[in-house]
Amino acid sequence: MMRTQALAHLLRRSAASSSAHLRRFSSLPSPPRLPSFVPAAAATSTAGKPSKSASFAPFAGALSLSAAAAVVAVAVSVPVAFAEELRADKPEHYPREVVLYQYEACPFCNKVKAYLDYNNISYKVVEVNPISKKELKWSDYKKVPILVVDGEQLVDSTEIIEKLNKRIYPEDSVSDNDEEKKWRRWVDGHLVHVLSPNIYRNTSEALESFDYITSHGNFSRTEKFTVKYAGAAAMYMVSKKLKKKYNITDERAALYGAAETWVEALGDRDFLGGSNPNLADLAVFGVLRPIRYLKSGRDMVENTRIGEWYQRMESAVGESARISA
Repeated sequence: MMRTQALAHLLRRSAASSSAHLRRFSSLPSPPRLPSFVPAAAATSTAGKPSKSASFAPFAGALSLSAAAAVVAVAVSVPVAFAEELRADKPEHYPREVVLYQYEACPFCNKVKAYLDYNNISYKVVEVNPISKKELKWSDYKKVPILVVDGEQLVDSTEIIEKLNKRIYPEDSVSDNDEEKKWRRWVDGHLVHVLSPNIYRNTSEALESFDYITSHGNFSRTEKFTVKYAGAAAMYMVSKKLKKKYNITDERAALYGAAETWVEALGDRDFLGGSNPNLADLAVFGVLRPIRYLKSGRDMVENTRIGEWYQRMESAVGESARISA
């Protein structure tokens, strides 16, 4: 149900644009004694997502310089036009300008990005300095993520996704899907709380985590050094308090248990949503994405059954829809 009408509209518009370009090309005068050829365009899709690119079959035969130039022009213009149609000719209720204020390693920010990427919603990113937060001076809300959609400020990752989803897919009713709702609450209420004790489990993992955070975050050169070592030491101590707060005795066992709990919920389905991910799938994938290639994430995949689902999610979500600011 989710995404069907919007995707059908995009594909129809894209097909119309490609056909128009091909008709324009076919009207060009053919040079004498040259073999005929027809450029073929093909678009691919993954898990219901419209393709972001198009490919063209090669053609054979000697061509005059002018004909070759015409071919190059068409070969360039058709895929470009196709991509522009996917970005620009969206239903009226689709967002036109989206800006995400985030920390790169924040699980809640990554949850929002998973939704945006999966739905091919182009967005700009403003990386917030967690020390000064100068990038948020314009807002009374000082936490991330903040998503500004066509000038409207949205806050709290769960609320952001619900409001955006209702706008894009007004025919869908999230509240009617009890299973989806249950597991989205589980992500916010349980899964995210086992992450910090794992990524800051010991000094080496804490340093690994802060190396990632400082490498991808918005820090000055001086701040990077200070934050990496002081932050790693501080969060190592904080993780011990978090273990006590959430009644965690063995960090890895808690992480593995959460992963297996999710796999059990899937049953024999590829995704909780069935043949395609739903909002719960995107939430789990989003919060796990920052840790996937840290030691804790590698251990999780090696010691539980979640790896196959995670690979399916990577394919379904596809490339980032992020654009340059």
